[in-house]
Amino acid sequence: MTTTLIRSNTELPSRREEIELHTDDGLTLVGELALPVSGDPVATLVTLHPLPTHGGFMDSHVLRKAAARLPALADLAVLRFNLRGVSSPRGTSEGAFDHGEGERFDLKAAMDFVAERGLPHPWLVGWSFGTELVLRYGAQYPIDGAILLSPPLHRASADEVAAWEGNGKRLVALVPEHDDFLRPAEARERFASVPSMELVEVEGAKHLWVGEPQTRRVLNEIVARVNAAAYPLPETYEA
Repeated sequence: MTTTLIRSNTELPSRREEIELHTDDGLTLVGELALPVSGDPVATLVTLHPLPTHGGFMDSHVLRKAAARLPALADLAVLRFNLRGVSSPRGTSEGAFDHGEGERFDLKAAMDFVAERGLPHPWLVGWSFGTELVLRYGAQYPIDGAILLSPPLHRASADEVAAWEGNGKRLVALVPEHDDFLRPAEARERFASVPSMELVEVEGAKHLWVGEPQTRRVLNEIVARVNAAAYPLPETYEA
């Protein structure tokens, strides 16, 4: 048996599959599904990446590290994909950036894929721009809940936010202490219409969650909600 210290670029064993998603408006999106090596996943993370006009894509580091670690450490399925018009080493999704409008079809394509594959207990995990898509369009799908990483609240309306209250789906927001767009005090005001939401103030953090300690904090917060039996995540892996 060998013990691996989990570092920033550690990729643990999983079953990885390159996938395509097909939108109702005729586009093909590229992505990847990462699954535990053996057995069925206990839950599914459907990830939505940051703003593509500022470098966001399916390999944005927190999402890439979630796919690299959580199938092995927490028995989770992790679905990542490039939104319309976005490129990564996996390839380029068709279409063009649509400021959060046409991207509603991208989210639907991902949820259709989850349903077709029978992936269990889906959770939406949005980061920055991805949180806008979650808030605007996510509540209509059969999800257990949603986790917002650094929500800027630039595009989601007050009514769209308020619609999350009482809808039977958990909503969790991780708000960095030093966020560039929305800090905890303002976030409490802006999310006041959703009193059931769990707002987690992350001390010392910034919008981009730079550094291994912040990445580990984010992944632990996700796992604590989605598969509490696997929390806290280990810092080593034995195989």
